[in-house]
Amino acid sequence: MSELDWLAMARHGESVGNAAWRAAESAELDEIDVGLRDPDVPLSETGRRQAKALGRRLAAMPPDERPTAVVSSPYVRAAETARIALAEIGDPPIHFDERLRDRETGVLYALTWRGIAARFPEEAARKRLTGKFYYRPPGGESWADVALRLRSALSDIERDHPDGRVLVFAHDAVVVLTRYIVERLTEREVLEIERTLVPNGSLTVWAREDGDLRLVTFSSTDHLDPV
Repeated sequence: MSELDWLAMARHGESVGNAAWRAAESAELDEIDVGLRDPDVPLSETGRRQAKALGRRLAAMPPDERPTAVVSSPYVRAAETARIALAEIGDPPIHFDERLRDRETGVLYALTWRGIAARFPEEAARKRLTGKFYYRPPGGESWADVALRLRSALSDIERDHPDGRVLVFAHDAVVVLTRYIVERLTEREVLEIERTLVPNGSLTVWAREDGDLRLVTFSSTDHLDPV
């Protein structure tokens, strides 16, 4: 059976939620001032510039090396990044797949770590005991839960795009857990990678070599220098 030629994943550009999180952490607040469902959080102005810069990076590629298919999380910040970036290469069609959505945090949504410790001390203790990979907040998902749905999505991408070059627009957890799946990492290895946040607007690429997808670049932000 034919396989992907390469797989690339772009993290969405900076969202208003990312900016609000930094402000809340800086001010030592319990709650992040977003006021929207997680699926509806849009890009900030900086995020839109990052998306355009990513599009210029795609446009600089020879036409026969550009993506042959594009798949995106349906969350607004990922979809906006995809549309802005792809406008630089002729607006190829985007397929949206809800399995690429961000990790759901349930009752902990829009809370800083300070807020979680103050309002849900038992959950903070349970997370410390269980560990980040397997901890599932009430109404939310563990990293292992996200990996399960992501395995399904990646399997379908592989099946639907033989010999293809597929570009995915998604979220930091999805990028890191794709490394976990594709590179067959352990829990300890993937959590070590996760200690460093995947930058907004960055690009991660795997290419086919000796029958396997192998990491070429992780969290590349060279195209964002002007931003």
